[in-house]
Amino acid sequence: MMFEPVPPYRPSHFKVKFAVAPWERRACSVLRRQVFCKEQGLFADDDRDAIDAHAIPICALSTLGGDADAVVGTVRIHAVAERPGEWWGSRLAVARRFRGTAALGAGLIQVAVSSAHARGCTRFLAHVQEQNVPLFQALHWTSLGAVALHGRPHHLMQADLAAYPPMHDPEHGLLTFRRAA
Repeated sequence: MMFEPVPPYRPSHFKVKFAVAPWERRACSVLRRQVFCKEQGLFADDDRDAIDAHAIPICALSTLGGDADAVVGTVRIHAVAERPGEWWGSRLAVARRFRGTAALGAGLIQVAVSSAHARGCTRFLAHVQEQNVPLFQALHWTSLGAVALHGRPHHLMQADLAAYPPMHDPEHGLLTFRRAA
């Protein structure tokens, strides 16, 4: 008896929100290590640093039957205590299999900036890898100049907060949908 091959399951939508459950936080760390250590080789074994002690992790979750299934994207945000109102985003990562399928990077950026905006952010900055600068520019960010970090070209970029209305419930986040094939 011959069976037709069954295509792998592809979620129709994703949820982008603060990573609050312990499994979400662990999966964010695993994904960061996969992207920044194994794929890109920016760090030897682990990309964790002192910022992780006070950063807020954000995750993009694939769904199965409407329930969260796996972390497929992440970013972290943090306020700078010495400069009230200044917030930073860093370690934006999307699992290779999900890149370009559902605007996950844009969703993570939206939740990051909008949730910081709701918490008093007056300036939101990030060091963005050079290949990702066009995405950020399309999302209302401005380059403040080129810099080298971890042996790679980056840009210091600033978000236009007018394009990011405050999000007061990032624990619930937003939905993003898979692009049609």
